Amino acid sequence: MGSLQEKLFEQNLLNQNFVVSFADDNGTVLTTNYTGYIFILSKIDYYHGPMKAIKNGITYPGTWSSNDDYGKLIISLPDTPAELKFLSRAWRFKSKSFSVLKLAPWGEGDGINVHLTKE
Repeated sequence: MGSLQEKLFEQNLLNQNFVVSFADDNGTVLTTNYTGYIFILSKIDYYHGPMKAIKNGITYPGTWSSNDDYGKLIISLPDTPAELKFLSRAWRFKSKSFSVLKLAPWGEGDGINVHLTKE
């Protein structure tokens, strides 16, 4: 069995439906760009796996990965609509609750923020 962090990550983040409840790009609110999208992270192991964005029955495939302490979440959604490219980057967790993931870019300030809320 995995560590407590692995179990919590799996139980609360993997195979769950998330929606973007807030997206901000240095003062420009982008939240409405994600209306209708559902995001799902699936498991290959505790540190990476496939990810998909679904809207209006269309699935956009991608991947996710994390580091050993789950402080970093790398999202890759290549060959997708422009609004999804904004999400394709290395993120750091500003806050992890069981219902809302608050993310900011890895190694950068807090000018860009995304909140993923469990549906």
